[in-house]
Amino acid sequence: MKAVIPAAGFGTRFLPATKSQPKEMLPIYDRPTLQYLIEEAVASGIDDILVITGRHKRSIEDHFDKSYELEYSLQKAGKDRDLKKIRTITDLADICYVRQKNLKGLGDAVSASRRHVDGEAFAVLLGHTVTKSQTPCTRQLMDAFNKYQTPTVALKKTESDLNRYKVTESEKIAENIYQISGITGRPQIKSAPSNLAIMGRYILTPEIFDAIEKTEIGFNDEIHLTEAISKLDSVNGVVFEGKSFYIENRLDWLEASIEFALDDGEFRDDLLNYMKTYI
Repeated sequence: MKAVIPAAGFGTRFLPATKSQPKEMLPIYDRPTLQYLIEEAVASGIDDILVITGRHKRSIEDHFDKSYELEYSLQKAGKDRDLKKIRTITDLADICYVRQKNLKGLGDAVSASRRHVDGEAFAVLLGHTVTKSQTPCTRQLMDAFNKYQTPTVALKKTESDLNRYKVTESEKIAENIYQISGITGRPQIKSAPSNLAIMGRYILTPEIFDAIEKTEIGFNDEIHLTEAISKLDSVNGVVFEGKSFYIENRLDWLEASIEFALDDGEFRDDLLNYMKTYI
């Protein structure tokens, strides 16, 4: 299976940091956000990845390309650990790029992958969510898709912040598996059809491209992917077993950075001691 990662937006919520730097290249702790997504795809068994980019996104390609000068400098300095990290990035997967020429929303971005996926089911990973789990989120979706052969979205159970997500109307059909009959955009808690929110991971089939073409331009003059998904004959949802970070603003991004930093045994104790001075 191939993976598609849309990365063409302006990232205005993170201005001024994203004025010339792609939002997807902002680091969460010690690596760019986009690298977490690609590592998730690779850990799920995917080695063919298409990144949908836009203008001023060249640093994305540079990050995953080979850097002969940097490798030579690290090797000459005897920095073998850093050299290994750099080479690992280059060798992660076969990564291709295509530009979204007109920024008309997520649905339009996904439609740019039509030729690349070549009539096969494919994964979509959105950069506003990074995950931590024993089994990668995308792998969990792939396993469900392989069983049911139905477009599949990742779901998270949430109560307090439903108005940040697209929320599903659904019926449980197996452990952690739901059949989705409707999608509501960012509802208030009292009017939400459930507590199951879509969290930025999908397995889609080629039928999505015709559905996107039939989807009218909506809010913010964009073609919304979830609206196209709601036009499909059947869609399943998988409740993700793990932790997800919805990094759509600076506070969420900072919280994710701290959590990933605490996973690093080299700095964990020092970071905790520093944080305690403010608690």
